[in-house]
Amino acid sequence: MPDVVALSLAPITSLDEKIAPEKLVSGDPSTGFGPGYENEEAGFFTGVWQSEVGAWRVAYDEDELCVILAGRVRLTENGGTPREFGVGDAFVIPRGFRGVWETVESVRKIYAIVS
Repeated sequence: MPDVVALSLAPITSLDEKIAPEKLVSGDPSTGFGPGYENEEAGFFTGVWQSEVGAWRVAYDEDELCVILAGRVRLTENGGTPREFGVGDAFVIPRGFRGVWETVESVRKIYAIVS
């Protein structure tokens, strides 16, 4: 029987993932994640993700729940109004979202993705 997974404790070993140059809008942020729980058969993935300051273009082919543990982000849908989220905020980025993810202050978040 599987045990309960405490996502806020998932370790991130390093911030060594770079944003692809063609997606970069500003800065040169590094990112990293610590997987928490994965059910590939169901297309369900969770964990903790971290990013340095910067902005890049995103295109979501999955639904993602985000809970901000530290820092601040700004999401702007193409042609839309910017929305900011900080510590304690929870939000969903729906499949089909196209726009810009901006890490305003170094961020750490819990994510839950359904693909």
